[in-house]
Amino acid sequence: MSHPYAKTKAFERLMILIATLVQYPGVGCPSERLSDRSHQNRTSHHNALAALQNKMQQVAQTAKLNWPPDYPSLPTLRKDLERLRDYNILERRMYRWGYYLGTGAMTKRELQMAFQALQSQAQHQGDPQVRRVYEALSLRLRGFELDTEGDFFYPVRQNLSRTIEWTDPQEMMACGENRHTLFHHIATLEDAIAIGQPLEIARERDLYNAQNLGIQLVWPLQLIYRDIAWYLLYECCHNQQLVIGRLSRYSDYCKVYPINGRGVFMQKQSLDDAYRLLQQGWGLYLGEAAEQEQELTGELDLMTVRVRFFPPVSRFIAEGDLRHPQQKLRAGPIDEFTGKPQWLDYTVELPPRSLSEFRIWLQRYGDKVQILSPPELAQDHYQAAIALVQRYKPCTDE
Repeated sequence: MSHPYAKTKAFERLMILIATLVQYPGVGCPSERLSDRSHQNRTSHHNALAALQNKMQQVAQTAKLNWPPDYPSLPTLRKDLERLRDYNILERRMYRWGYYLGTGAMTKRELQMAFQALQSQAQHQGDPQVRRVYEALSLRLRGFELDTEGDFFYPVRQNLSRTIEWTDPQEMMACGENRHTLFHHIATLEDAIAIGQPLEIARERDLYNAQNLGIQLVWPLQLIYRDIAWYLLYECCHNQQLVIGRLSRYSDYCKVYPINGRGVFMQKQSLDDAYRLLQQGWGLYLGEAAEQEQELTGELDLMTVRVRFFPPVSRFIAEGDLRHPQQKLRAGPIDEFTGKPQWLDYTVELPPRSLSEFRIWLQRYGDKVQILSPPELAQDHYQAAIALVQRYKPCTDE
């Protein structure tokens, strides 16, 4: 019995199909954005096979194959795709959002952009897991470097936010700088996050509240990089308090609690609550459990904070259209000499838990900022300014 692809035309058709999947990863994906909530309704009649057939025609024409219109037919194409599944070239699953081989869902340009993001996280943010992946990919992708005349690895985009701590256990060991922190258990954390597995972790240092030291049973929700360090977002099992803690302040104690994970759905619910608090507040402090419950149910009164910025800082503040979702900017009268506003009022509604971090943010602007309300925040800022002046006064003691 002859092989179904023994004939030249059938063999060429199968090769063109594979070439199309390689050259056009994601071919057959509907054009609507995945973020569009109505995409399911608008793409219910989308025919991925027809889009694949069209691209195959283009590839065949490039290969100088004179195919008739509408070749291959959709039933034939469906049969060829099934053949690729038989050989595990395609997986046995739906490809409703486009066809691609294995994990090759990106074009060369998309791969280059993703690789550069990976490079930044590996080098500057010091992610030990990503660093291993980056090093492996650097070797596998050397062929692209030759093919693109040396520009594939050129860092067109870069994130210069750099960790100030030791994060990679292997690097610690090589440099003789071992730190017994939670960075030794990143893989365990990631696995627990993915299935909602509770963990016991131990906080060694708490620079804000010494009552939070010791072993805690938590649901880990997400690893977060912010400014200079890595943090763990978690939910305390005993009171559902959401916390963001710096990884380096936890010891290398990490024990998987012997119960089944609670699943992705409940993980996402808690993660959504945490991000609601982050979006409404300022900084990483999420408050105590009782505050969080009131805030998430809309029962907590927010405080109106109004700050006046003066030139030249006011011009930089005016550029931040998206600094906070609830902010309002109002420019003062125009200075007749400069032609620019004399000041800029910045108003935002914040929960009480965020006032301290907001004041710390303001302090970087020195004498170019004045807190107008609330009075207690203005008084704190004033007292800090007085203390700063006192620190710079010459000592009168002999």
